[in-house]
Amino acid sequence: MNKQEIYKYLKAENISYEITNHKAVYNMEEASKIDIPYPNQDAKNLFVRDDKKKNYYLITVRGNKRVDLKEFSIKNNIRRLSFASKEDLMRIMKLIPGAVTPMGILNDENNIVKFYLDKEFLEEPKFLGVHPNDNTATIWIKTDDLIYIIRKHRK
Repeated sequence: MNKQEIYKYLKAENISYEITNHKAVYNMEEASKIDIPYPNQDAKNLFVRDDKKKNYYLITVRGNKRVDLKEFSIKNNIRRLSFASKEDLMRIMKLIPGAVTPMGILNDENNIVKFYLDKEFLEEPKFLGVHPNDNTATIWIKTDDLIYIIRKHRK
């Protein structure tokens, strides 16, 4: 799904969201320089793989959080992690670097990406900002709605 297809999908699912259009951003440093309405709810997304290139993970945390991949793998009892290649990102989630988002899971036809969401997004105000499969916009969506979308896709 591209950006417009994501918007149509959300409307078809009767999921409310707010859009912030902005210049293309490719990392959190660039994202910190754009004007967004909810900077504390912005998400950082890491697309990683294990050392055998058999398992892929999307880790979504608050934008200002640092993720220690070694600590994450130990805590979650998974093999050593490193960033997946841009080729894997395109092949699996149909995304370019800088546009990584949980919405890309809707493009994961084989449901191979395991999703980890920062528990802080489950706390009030219970919403987050993610790209709509395009790094020129951020959509603000309720956490429960995001979880619903991903679970529905996985069925």
